[in-house]
Amino acid sequence: MTPLLPRLAREAGASLALALPIVLGQLTAVGMNVVDTVLAGHLGAVVLAAIAVGGALWSFVLVMLLGLMLGLSPMVAERHGACQHERIGPLFRQAVWLALIAGSVLGVLLRLFAHTVLGWFGVEPEVQDQGAAFLHGLALGAPALAIYFALRGLSEGMGRTGPTLYFGLAGLVVLAPLGYVMMYGRLGLPPMGAAGAGYATALTFWLQTLAFSAYLARHAHYRSVQPFQHWERPRLEPIRSLLALGVPMGMSVLMEASLFILVALLIGSLGAETVAAHQIAINVASVAFMIPLGIAMATTVRVGHALGRNDPEAIRWAIAGSAVLVFVAQCLSAGVMAFAPGQLAAIYTRDLAVAAQGVVLLRLAAIFQVADGFQALANGALRGLQDAFWPMLITAFSYWGIGLGAALWFGFGLGQGAPGMWLGLIAGLSSAALLLAWRLARCLRTRKPVMPAA
Repeated sequence: MTPLLPRLAREAGASLALALPIVLGQLTAVGMNVVDTVLAGHLGAVVLAAIAVGGALWSFVLVMLLGLMLGLSPMVAERHGACQHERIGPLFRQAVWLALIAGSVLGVLLRLFAHTVLGWFGVEPEVQDQGAAFLHGLALGAPALAIYFALRGLSEGMGRTGPTLYFGLAGLVVLAPLGYVMMYGRLGLPPMGAAGAGYATALTFWLQTLAFSAYLARHAHYRSVQPFQHWERPRLEPIRSLLALGVPMGMSVLMEASLFILVALLIGSLGAETVAAHQIAINVASVAFMIPLGIAMATTVRVGHALGRNDPEAIRWAIAGSAVLVFVAQCLSAGVMAFAPGQLAAIYTRDLAVAAQGVVLLRLAAIFQVADGFQALANGALRGLQDAFWPMLITAFSYWGIGLGAALWFGFGLGQGAPGMWLGLIAGLSSAALLLAWRLARCLRTRKPVMPAA
């Protein structure tokens, strides 16, 4: 019998080795939003609020695209674990077709209806105009972002997580000067404010996607799957398989993201200062969340590989090792938010009123760090097991039922404003963590981890 602590340490180390590039890559992805936020913060509260409400609506599109591609990584991981490499390339190419179609459709819809949707939420007219301009620029990058998620799904599913970091860093390096030039009007360009941030980010998405594609086409690690060897026409059966797994997985992610999106849009009616404070706090919380999210993505891959080998014991140990990492990371995040909120807020703004509200929200964010980490981990493990239906129901109940209901009650019913709405976030994340942990334990206990996606 394997001693508990040495085995747990080895499993945590294996998860960390796989997760670290993903975590850093995810941090660079959030870093792109941080770049936009910091650059906007020095252009005034209106531009910062426009990036906040526009970014909230963009998050809805981003999550939908990510969700459609979520099924690819565990499907690739299972085939890789079973040494069925000849089945990976054709699946990937159909995922690219799906990504291209979905990204194009959502990009067009965003350009057509961004201004209208922001108006539905009572966003102030000046903020509404700049937020729509930001989204019009971003929409041009939607197809590229969707294809980028497909490229990541292939690479990470094969256990190659380094490219997530490489091209994430490259995107961040490109965006910072590009955003500065376009937003502030340098090198002969007119100052474009929020719109400039959108165009700069979209251009960065296309550059990342082209570079990632070239990497996969040339690197020896991917030669066995021949990702670009043939270009079949879109085929119904593999796309249907991707959708059967990806849609419920995507809905699970969408349930959580939509709660944060709706809260951000509802806070948009409380004034520019409150919106700016919310943007600061949610930005910090999003950066912290990238750590457990990256660990969860690595867990999906490790569980998928073990599933392909038909090794239930390896599945359990992989989850246990990742749980140790998540607990440590989230305790550290909670401590920083609870004891140094003023220093965090000062990074984003010099406006004392905005910073004061941001401190209150950051302390509330500290409360849900552990719950947020464990709901992400449980979801990641369930994705690796290709269990999609029940997590979708659980997240719908937790985020839209408990979370949104509590946010509306505390925020508007009891008149507590933004802090009250953040209490709703705490309630929703805590419910999801408990119920997803229950579902994961049930899957492992019954030894029937794989649920048909249909």
